[in-house]
Amino acid sequence: MAQGDIVLGPNQYGKAECRLVRITRDTDVHQIEDLNVTTQLRGDFAACHTDGDNSRVVATDTQKNTVYAFAREHGIGSPEDFLLRLAAHFVDGFAWVSGAELSAEQYAWERIAVDGRAHDHAFSRTGRETRTAVVERDGERTSVVAGLKDCTVLKSTGSEFHGFPRDRYTTLQETTDRILATSVTATWRYTRTDLDFDALYDGVRETLLSTFATVHSLALQQTIFEMGKAVLEQYDAVAEVSLSCPNKHHFLVDLAPFDLDNPGEVFFAADRPYGLIQATVLREGA
Repeated sequence: MAQGDIVLGPNQYGKAECRLVRITRDTDVHQIEDLNVTTQLRGDFAACHTDGDNSRVVATDTQKNTVYAFAREHGIGSPEDFLLRLAAHFVDGFAWVSGAELSAEQYAWERIAVDGRAHDHAFSRTGRETRTAVVERDGERTSVVAGLKDCTVLKSTGSEFHGFPRDRYTTLQETTDRILATSVTATWRYTRTDLDFDALYDGVRETLLSTFATVHSLALQQTIFEMGKAVLEQYDAVAEVSLSCPNKHHFLVDLAPFDLDNPGEVFFAADRPYGLIQATVLREGA
């Protein structure tokens, strides 16, 4: 069987999941930053793949060490700024590295309250969502995508679902009042890199949650469009918003066998299967 030459296609490599905790001790009130960082480099690494020549391979162990050294030398700040510094180091510092993709998850901690006062150096991990960030560097072009995941939300009314097609396989009943619950994964792409990423994260998060709470929902699809639209209307620095939301179904339990009514109070929370609703909302031409 005839075939063409076999060549190396797109490739990248790096160190995955560098768990990083930094404690700032410049006062008696300590600060904690907790990240999970992954580095991926792209460039002229063909000789390593085809010949085992490692002369251009920035070892993944070196990449890991750089993450920790930068945390000490430069601090962390926002995860976006931290990744931007790392990307510049690898792409600008090694001539054969043409691009990089660096990602981070940031985990939230809060101070433990003792006798009604926040403790100076004792913390507990919160149940809040995980903050995410991705920096892509391709030559001189840089993009920053922020986000969050595992943000579980629920509204106990203000949601309907009806008017959908019915065929012989349809058993779902229409409703004008239901629980709407989901675990939001959202990412948003910024138009620039010179931004206050912490303030923007807090603002975008608040906009997403307040829109979920206040929009009267006729479908989860409508809700996530309105959430993305609200972010774009509020923040010029955001070019597009992508959302992925599983529909966490809550089914009313039939209590009639026990001679009990159920006026929308007792539900079975099903974990699977679930509807998975995804959409990107963007500015035209973005």
